[in-house]
Amino acid sequence: MEWRGTGILLSVRRHGESSAIIDVFTPEKGRHAGVVRGGTSRKLAPILQPGAQLDVAWRARLEDHIGTFSVEPVRSRAALVMNNRFALSGLNAVTGLLSFCLPDREAHLPLYTRTEQLLDLLGQDDLWPLAYLRWEVALLEEMGFGLDLSACAVTGARDGLEYVSPKTGRAVSRAGAGEWLDRLLPLPPVLLGQGDAADQEIAQGLKVTGYFLEAHLAPDLGNKPIPDARARFVAAFTRSL
Repeated sequence: MEWRGTGILLSVRRHGESSAIIDVFTPEKGRHAGVVRGGTSRKLAPILQPGAQLDVAWRARLEDHIGTFSVEPVRSRAALVMNNRFALSGLNAVTGLLSFCLPDREAHLPLYTRTEQLLDLLGQDDLWPLAYLRWEVALLEEMGFGLDLSACAVTGARDGLEYVSPKTGRAVSRAGAGEWLDRLLPLPPVLLGQGDAADQEIAQGLKVTGYFLEAHLAPDLGNKPIPDARARFVAAFTRSL
C-alpha cells in the first residue's frame, strides 16, 4: 500500500532512538500518521516543524498499519513564528485543534484549504485574528456543529439578530429572545460579516466559537479537553486589546 501527496505537519513525537512519528493533515487522506526513519537527525529535524508544508510518500504492507513516511520540504513556516510569540501561539492553536478533532484518515478538503490559507497569513498580525475566527467557524461547520446565523430561530426574522442559542447554534433576535434572554450568547456583528471587525468583537466571537468547541464538539469526542494552546492564543490576543 502506498500513496503520495502534500500535507501540513501537525505534530512530531520521538520514536525509538532516531525515528519520529508524525501526523500530517492532507487534502485527500485527512489526518494521517506514519514513521519517519531518522526523523530526529540533523538533516530531518529542522524540516519536521509543526506547520510545515511537506511532500510525503506513505508506504505500508497493509492499509491499517501505521506505515512509514518519506518527506521532502515544500514550505517551512518556522521563520514566520521564530521571533513572533503571537504567531507561534496562533500556529500552535491551529495544529492543536486539528490534532484534537480530526478523525484518522478521513478527508476534509474544504477545511484543509482554509487551513493552508490561514497558515499562509502567519506573521501578518493585523489580519490573523479575524482570519483565525473565521477558521474556527469553518472548523465547527466541518465537524458537524456549524452555526446557523441566517435568521432568528424563533421569529424567522433576518434583521436584528443579537444572540446565539447555546443549544442549537442558531441566531436569535432581541424580539425572539423573550424569557430566555439571560441564557443566550451574545452575537457580535463580526460573526454576521457586518461592521469593521473590531478586535473587541473578534474576542467576543472567539468566546462564542470557544463555547461550542467546549460544550458541543468536546463531548462528541469523548469529553477530551480542548487543547491548552487555544486558550493561550486567545489570552495572547486579548492582552493586546
